[in-house]
Amino acid sequence: MIKDPLKGKKILLGVTGCIAAYKSCLLVRELVKRGAEIKVVMTPSATEFITPLTLASLSRNEVVVNTFPKNQKEGTNLSTWHVDYALWADLMLVAPATINTIAKIAHGFADNALTTLVTALRSPLLIAPAADVDMYNNPINKENLEKLEKLGHYIIYPESGELASGLSGEGRLADVNKILEAVELILSGYSKDLVGIKILVSAGPTYEDIDPVRFIGNRSSGKMGYAIAKAAYLRGADVTLVSGPSSQNIYPEINLLKVRSAAEMERAIKKEIDKNNLLIMSAAVSDFRPAGTKSNKIKKSSGFKEIKLSENPDILSSLKTQKTKVVGFALETQNELSNAKKKLKEKRLDVIVLNSPGKESGFETDTNKVTIIRQDGKVTKIPLLSKFQVANKILIEAKDILD
Repeated sequence: MIKDPLKGKKILLGVTGCIAAYKSCLLVRELVKRGAEIKVVMTPSATEFITPLTLASLSRNEVVVNTFPKNQKEGTNLSTWHVDYALWADLMLVAPATINTIAKIAHGFADNALTTLVTALRSPLLIAPAADVDMYNNPINKENLEKLEKLGHYIIYPESGELASGLSGEGRLADVNKILEAVELILSGYSKDLVGIKILVSAGPTYEDIDPVRFIGNRSSGKMGYAIAKAAYLRGADVTLVSGPSSQNIYPEINLLKVRSAAEMERAIKKEIDKNNLLIMSAAVSDFRPAGTKSNKIKKSSGFKEIKLSENPDILSSLKTQKTKVVGFALETQNELSNAKKKLKEKRLDVIVLNSPGKESGFETDTNKVTIIRQDGKVTKIPLLSKFQVANKILIEAKDILD
């Protein structure tokens, strides 16, 4: 069993005063579940939306609200708690972050416990804004967020949707799972190093219809490709995902193109490839399709006993691009390394990722073990890791060939 990258990590959670503060409970619960140690600091206005006792119970630690004690009649406390917390933390996450707190952090204000702590912070700072649409889109707020990014802080931007006011638009706190993945990304040592790069990813299986209810498919879940798309987006890339049938969820900011068959995937890839700097072809494309598709369901009583097959086009071999680097995937069960190297050469790939199928890797698993082989001969073996972590390892090699 692999170790969770968040296990043992020390995380400060800052909670500010807006309706999305209730989602901080979900964040704390999931972070604790994954083995992180959490300490919470709230602004006074945040306590109007959620109680410190709730977050203390979930985090199993005292919650800080005030910079100073309520009174000195019961004695004094000389502890420089804000410095101690700042030195303790591996990461500070402010979620939700109101436009007021964003403005204070951007301009160095230290007028409450949370903003005072930020000024002493030595660890990375991750900010997840939340506000009503007009407040969020206020030019001053946008300028403050840009300033914070230029200072090296990580912003996980809000999503569009229905807001507490009844309006719809940008401002809704990013999905909890996306925030958690951003936390993992930063604590794993990654940053927004792919800004300005356009990446096309293929994922999932393809289904080749026999009749309206039956098809030829494979066991691919799409988890690896979706993990690559998510990791690339969180690292700043402009991502397009071409996906066969899959139950996986994707970020709304990623351009998702849904396809079903190998032919549909080929058309989508060829249409998009020259718009991108990099193609990562992680889809498990069917090698064969029925020679003909029946328009009505085939009855068992019809005596139908065989399916004639036609070979699907080899998408990687058919690609013609001068500017786009291509990463392919291979799943081999015999002579794995030699077969992968052969595929790398024959299909004129820049990089090939060799999957090693097993109980904990390959199809339908949350973990994977791969070998990354580059055209220049470099071979990198990646041990069993989560598919999100493997995705980031693949992106390291992909970025290297783009530089």
